[in-house]
Amino acid sequence: MPIRAFLILSIGAAVSGAPALAQSLPAAKATTNIASDVVATTDIPTAQPSAPFSAADIEAATFTGDLPAGRSALTAKVQLLLDRAGISPGVVDGWRGGMSESAIMAFQRREGLPMNGVLTQAVWDLLLPYAQTPLTQDYTITTDDLSDLVVEIPRDYALMAQMSHLGFTSLAEKLGERFHMDEKFLRFLNPDARFMPGETITVMAPAKRIRGAVTRIIVDKNTRRVAAYDAMGTLIADYPATVGSDQMPSPSGTHTVDAVAINPTYHYNPRINRQQGTNDKALVLPPGPNGPVGTVWIDLSKPTYGIHGTSTPSRLFKNQSSGCVRLTNWDAAELASMVQSGVTSVEFLSPGVSIADVTGSGTPAPQTTTEPAAVADQPSGSPDIAEISTSASVPANQAVGAAVLDANGVDTAIPQAESLPAPDALSEALEGLLPENPGTSRQDILPSPTHTSGG
Repeated sequence: MPIRAFLILSIGAAVSGAPALAQSLPAAKATTNIASDVVATTDIPTAQPSAPFSAADIEAATFTGDLPAGRSALTAKVQLLLDRAGISPGVVDGWRGGMSESAIMAFQRREGLPMNGVLTQAVWDLLLPYAQTPLTQDYTITTDDLSDLVVEIPRDYALMAQMSHLGFTSLAEKLGERFHMDEKFLRFLNPDARFMPGETITVMAPAKRIRGAVTRIIVDKNTRRVAAYDAMGTLIADYPATVGSDQMPSPSGTHTVDAVAINPTYHYNPRINRQQGTNDKALVLPPGPNGPVGTVWIDLSKPTYGIHGTSTPSRLFKNQSSGCVRLTNWDAAELASMVQSGVTSVEFLSPGVSIADVTGSGTPAPQTTTEPAAVADQPSGSPDIAEISTSASVPANQAVGAAVLDANGVDTAIPQAESLPAPDALSEALEGLLPENPGTSRQDILPSPTHTSGG
């Protein structure tokens, strides 16, 4: 049986100048019995050595056929272009694997191409408009970047409960999340870096937060993709996800978004949940990116279930959840900024039903395909296939107002509430909250909870 946990989500104080927002989830959902974070299905395979390449190699990479095996500059470039196109590959790590192939299939679905997860000339040509600005950039580390780091995150809940913040354990991990990179890939691109203030390193240049109003979310359990649509049925964004497990599957049917919590605290109660180790008393785990549900919780009308972040973004296709839907922290924050309480529906597709089936988008591959085999030397994805919808000759991010992220940090701060304001109003309110210094990440500007209610 997977671990179940008793979660209470509390929200930070509204930032001055933002709309007046309630400071907690609806009373009916103040205490929520939800799934815990990770049930691993397999160990990450040991990565084989890969030939070094640089930022210049990523910029210069061009189409030569399908993604090469192992780690390559071409794969890193394609991953970043997909990120800019609103089709998340998860982490950018340069490895060919399940999440990258699923993102290509999602892009193919949106563009009405045969959905086989293969990088073709047609896919490449449609991705090139997103390469009009450099894909990599220099970033100078600041002293602020060293804030909120912790030495380590223990696995035992009792020890975690003694901490004040479940923060990043290294600067590489923190900057990796900010620039949508696997921390090992960040070190790969900067082999001589000490990651100290004043040092200039090479990072990727992903998209800023997409803006839009999401009214429909579709969760595909088989291919582990989450697609977000507006009221006109246009695909706004698509993300890779961990969706339930064999022992604790995700729910079925259609539900609605009730509320959103940023930096939620996590309440464990062994009287309700499976006991973890020797922990036989209720515990309150502090918030933070390395907490059981990451930095974001999107509460669903289905009791005990939600969409949330993760402390292990590179393992989305390798872990199992206890029924919830897990995204990278940055994808969860982006989605949270676009949902609407009581309006956004969340549809969990039945086995054998795909996003294409319910949206009428995409073109079936010309021959029967099976899930791609695992790549032994690829550490951060596992085999799977994905999907998406919407035809678009103009880059989707242009339609929803996304832009390319520069080194001034990520534009995501979401004071959330029981009743969420319209996304446009929320986005406008957040414009003045973004710090000017280049050392501010997505996590840095999320408000911390001021209290925990219930128990």
